[in-house]
Amino acid sequence: MAMRWTSALAIYILFWAFTVFLVLPFGVKTTREAGGAVVPGQAESAPHEFHLGRLALRVTVVATILFTLFQLNYAYGWITPNMVDLFGRGNMVTR
Repeated sequence: MAMRWTSALAIYILFWAFTVFLVLPFGVKTTREAGGAVVPGQAESAPHEFHLGRLALRVTVVATILFTLFQLNYAYGWITPNMVDLFGRGNMVTR
């Protein structure tokens, strides 16, 4: 059973948005690490340079890989909800 394209698009957008927070801290140098002088009032943890295009490319690549794995799992059922049922409630009969 295939997923509708609108559902797939919505899920991809969620993957992309969450991946921003996953990728954001990698490859960032502070002004001090880059060898520059810290401006008075600047946080020491602030990035020296921010490259939005580079970040968007990294996020898109990682989100696409994760989404592809999600889609393949959806299609082939490698990991099912019953496999990750931590409390053993998956086979309970509800009354």
